[in-house]
Amino acid sequence: MEKQAEGRRPGVGRRVLIAAVAGCAVLGGALALWPWERTAAPRAVAPAPGAQALTAVTSGVPAALPDLAMLITAREARVRAHPEDAQSWAVLGTAYVEQGRRTADATNYPRAEKALRTSLEVKAKGNAAALDGMAALADARRDYRSARAWGEAALKLAPKRWTTYPLLIDAYTGLGDYKAAKKTLDRLLELHSGAAAVRARAAAVYRDRGWREDAAAALSDAAAAAGTPAEQAAWLERSGQLAFERGDLEEALRRFQEAVRLDPDQRAAQAGQGRTLAALGRTTEALNAYRVALDRQPCPQYALELGELYESLGMAEAARAEYDVLETRVQDEAAGGVDDDLVLGVFEADHGDPQAAVRLLRAEWQRQPGTEVADAVGWALHMAGDDKGALKFAMVATDKAHGGAVRSALYAYHRGMIEQELELAGPARRHLQEALRINPYFSPLRVPPAKQALAALGEPPDEPLPTGKESKAPAEDEG
Repeated sequence: MEKQAEGRRPGVGRRVLIAAVAGCAVLGGALALWPWERTAAPRAVAPAPGAQALTAVTSGVPAALPDLAMLITAREARVRAHPEDAQSWAVLGTAYVEQGRRTADATNYPRAEKALRTSLEVKAKGNAAALDGMAALADARRDYRSARAWGEAALKLAPKRWTTYPLLIDAYTGLGDYKAAKKTLDRLLELHSGAAAVRARAAAVYRDRGWREDAAAALSDAAAAAGTPAEQAAWLERSGQLAFERGDLEEALRRFQEAVRLDPDQRAAQAGQGRTLAALGRTTEALNAYRVALDRQPCPQYALELGELYESLGMAEAARAEYDVLETRVQDEAAGGVDDDLVLGVFEADHGDPQAAVRLLRAEWQRQPGTEVADAVGWALHMAGDDKGALKFAMVATDKAHGGAVRSALYAYHRGMIEQELELAGPARRHLQEALRINPYFSPLRVPPAKQALAALGEPPDEPLPTGKESKAPAEDEG
């Protein structure tokens, strides 16, 4: 059990056992009651197309892609027939956001913005659903300042509308305002602590604060309480991420595999399998998993990870092809309003132009100074030769006093390598050891140089034995 000083909050890690609910809920009607003498069996009214997706979208939880497509088709038909239906415009816009997020197809985002703004034009006052949709859209585009503005407007309009709070938590986290994120979570837990989506959001906040055990417990509870296979798969995927981050490869792989079994369109879990299989040395399976993920959800981050896996295997040409995919996808997403400067800057720092990375990431830091951006800026400065400037940002990413409470092997590695370059042997040794202790498999490209750097630093020098004078304890009234 982790000590409280290391992030354990008393009581939060308590598991709640959720029983599965038997049967299916019937939407849109009731059963007809037939007289005893009739032989025909009663027939349930079938759910409307996309009914599960409608429930998911309006509750802010992941939706299955086939249901989502049906919902979008139905709402497109609805707004064509009833262009003054503000609610349907809001649902349609939010569904486009979810589809864009699930498929990494940024062409959904301009459509989402048009639908949501139409909803706000039709109903300018009291339209919290459209304001929530705009906040979700801004979060998906990594425009956290706009997400905060839309979310706070929605909250002012409807303070007890719990679905707004997770959107604001994402916005505050992206902006590096972790106190506001925690305060918003506390209010959310007061309003709606039992929902699976709330527990999953709590897990994200706990993870950012370094409370790994509590985060894992909250995600287990969320997966158990999920209302649909797609939702359960999403929380299992996040649970797999946590397991990988702490180096528990077998647990991570089980979580990712179960997520894909429940929802074959869960491509984040497919990429997670690739990441984990590579760490386990099952290279061919890892490459296949990444290719499947990229085929259906071509995220720049997945292309970067696959490229680095190829590079670690000495397959430079294949790596370059994936890096080309990354750059193309960044351009495509920029056309949809997505801010991909973070992933592009990370790529440039390690595989392209470090000076360009510094320019990109410094601008990103000015817009949204979160921990992830601080780490990226620090590493870009290191790669560009400015180690003193790099260390300042690395400290922001790793020191709790600066907000860097998340336990990240990558962040610790970056700081250790910067400190080694600055000839700060003790801190460098400590942070490189920490990186490998947190997760010995955190990156196929970076684990070998971390081990080499640690070996080069050697063992810490022996401390001189204290003399009698030096070992004398000071009097209580000294100092």
